[in-house]
Amino acid sequence: MSNDLVNWLADQGFTPQHILQLAFGAMVAVLFLQSSLDKLFNWKGEKEFLTAHFAKSILKGTVPIILPVITMIELGAGIFSTIGFFCVLFGCGSTIGLLGMTLAVKAIFLLFFGQRVAKDYAGAASLIPYFLMCAAGMWVFMA
Repeated sequence: MSNDLVNWLADQGFTPQHILQLAFGAMVAVLFLQSSLDKLFNWKGEKEFLTAHFAKSILKGTVPIILPVITMIELGAGIFSTIGFFCVLFGCGSTIGLLGMTLAVKAIFLLFFGQRVAKDYAGAASLIPYFLMCAAGMWVFMA
């Protein structure tokens, strides 16, 4: 964000916490709306990839159950983060944004668990920055 935008937001009565809530809400909304919609529009490909990914793990055979679950959690995180962004923007509170951040943390944890179980350690490690972002967003919405 440029200083002009931050200054304008401050002039409109937005606190640094509000600005952070907007930033986290926007980032998490983009992350999880894209991820969940990609799963929905490429269901067959996602299912095939995950079936192969978990073929030699304890999650073998669970893809028909876990794919819809993770997709709905991601979609919820994206939707509630989007609504939370607009709630902060229009001054109606941060509760819905907190719900979005909580679902985001849950989604990242589940993805991390799956990567570790599949012994895809590099994939699991790549999720850590997302987890930190979502956890920080959760903290900002709670404060």
